[in-house]
Amino acid sequence: MINRQKLATLNEREQQQFAARNQKSKAAYERADHLFGRVPMTWMNKKAGGFPVYFDRAVGNRIWDIDGNEYIDFALGDTGAMAGHSAPEVVDAVERRVKTLGGVTTMMPTEDAEWVAANLSERFGMAKWSFSLTATDANRWAIRLVRAITGKPKILFNSYCYHGSVDESLIVVGPDGQGMDRPGNVGAPVDVTMTSRVAEFNDLVGLEEQLRNGDVAAVLMEPAMTNIGIVLPEPGYLAGVRELTRKYDALLIIDETHTFSAGWGGMTMRDNLEPDVFVIGKAIAGGIPTGAYGLSAEFADRVLARTDLDLIDMGGVGGTLAGNPLSVIAMRATLENVLTKDNFEKMIDLATYFTDGVNALFDKYQLNWSINQLGARAEYRFAKPYPKNGTAAHEAADYELEDFLHLYLANRGVLLTPFHNMALMCPTTTKADIDVHNQVFEAAIKELLEQ
Repeated sequence: MINRQKLATLNEREQQQFAARNQKSKAAYERADHLFGRVPMTWMNKKAGGFPVYFDRAVGNRIWDIDGNEYIDFALGDTGAMAGHSAPEVVDAVERRVKTLGGVTTMMPTEDAEWVAANLSERFGMAKWSFSLTATDANRWAIRLVRAITGKPKILFNSYCYHGSVDESLIVVGPDGQGMDRPGNVGAPVDVTMTSRVAEFNDLVGLEEQLRNGDVAAVLMEPAMTNIGIVLPEPGYLAGVRELTRKYDALLIIDETHTFSAGWGGMTMRDNLEPDVFVIGKAIAGGIPTGAYGLSAEFADRVLARTDLDLIDMGGVGGTLAGNPLSVIAMRATLENVLTKDNFEKMIDLATYFTDGVNALFDKYQLNWSINQLGARAEYRFAKPYPKNGTAAHEAADYELEDFLHLYLANRGVLLTPFHNMALMCPTTTKADIDVHNQVFEAAIKELLEQ
């Protein structure tokens, strides 16, 4: 049992140390009068410590901040830098496009686009591909397509899911078991229950109850939940989802923006998920903004047969910068040279090493904490057993303890993903890096438990 008074004392000490070692970052934050919330993106204010660290440079799995501190980076841009920061192959490709060839955005295709689409088809099994600038946009456009083809109004999500800032996805199971707006939903255009249904992850009975209403165009889901801890599917759950969607004439959209860490072909290829639409983003361009969605051959044919749909101009699907030459060449370089089968094998082995080391510490100190692994990523939670759905994962959060551990690690040169305890491996991560994390993590545990 954690002594909360001691935790508060340790937290205060770590906050003071954080401020002392990051004086330039603190000053930069305090000078940022023209930024909304003093940061480029408001969620940066959620980081532990009272202000964000300002980074100076990054390469591989290392970051240096403007105060000169060096970090082993297990956050990797919350998956966006899963290829490593500024992988040489990606840098070369980007430089070739920007400096040598020219043309960052031209509203014209390049031959690299077909190579990328063919590679994505090989990995994930989808027949046809289109690009966006973010996975959020890819999800939005996928939702428009499935509504148009099925004629049904609603999309079904898992409670406490994450699909970017898609309006329809901000739904949770409320205390009465019914769907409701996710707490904090800003400026919702309509009551979320008008556009969406919700079921708990790993609950096929609840899923069927919602599908039975007959108004669901598609289930949009991650095959494992990733933004509220790693919530893994129970045996048979994903096959059951696919069976139920077919039974009730709903389509299946799989979002693997984060779960791509599972391997070269994600969970979709590994577990033979057979979605109608597949969404991905973040990591596939080595950190350059991009997203993509793939359609099964059958669904693509259904879309193309609808000649009344405006897929070219003002139909609400597409964007001026989508599929731009810079994003496309970065995707090709990343997929061809960095996120390869060999590198995934290495990254997954490292994540297993991380998981085994953390589990050993839980056993050594008799902590009722747990860790889950999904390919190249692992995440520990302060609960045992590990939560089985989004609501349980949300209720298991311990923000005070989480802030302490993030600060303790950061003050000693180790970064985890902000807001939760995810560690991601990239091709340049080493066992020695993981050993450093485990040594610092153990030191934090020992201080917490000392009488």
